Amino acid sequence: MSRRRPSKWQRPVSDRPLLGGTQSREAKADGEWNVRRVSGSASAKSYRCPGCDQQILPATPHVVVWPENPSLLGAIGGSQSLDERRHWHTACWQRSR
Repeated sequence: MSRRRPSKWQRPVSDRPLLGGTQSREAKADGEWNVRRVSGSASAKSYRCPGCDQQILPATPHVVVWPENPSLLGAIGGSQSLDERRHWHTACWQRSR
């Protein structure tokens, strides 16, 4: 029997390590959301913010948001809302919904 820990990609999302941020739940008009705050030092890629349709450049603090309850397709595929994660500017997320 192997004593190695399973890969972080094989563990549930809630058990994965946070890279430079904190996680919380927020209620908006359209449901419950998991919100992970990402520090600038932990972000190395650029993303497109769905709130303003502008780029979030690397090294920019932002939030990663996904629904508490996955969509039907996410639940069937077992992706645990991973495909539903979106990177938002913090201000855009605060203004949304």
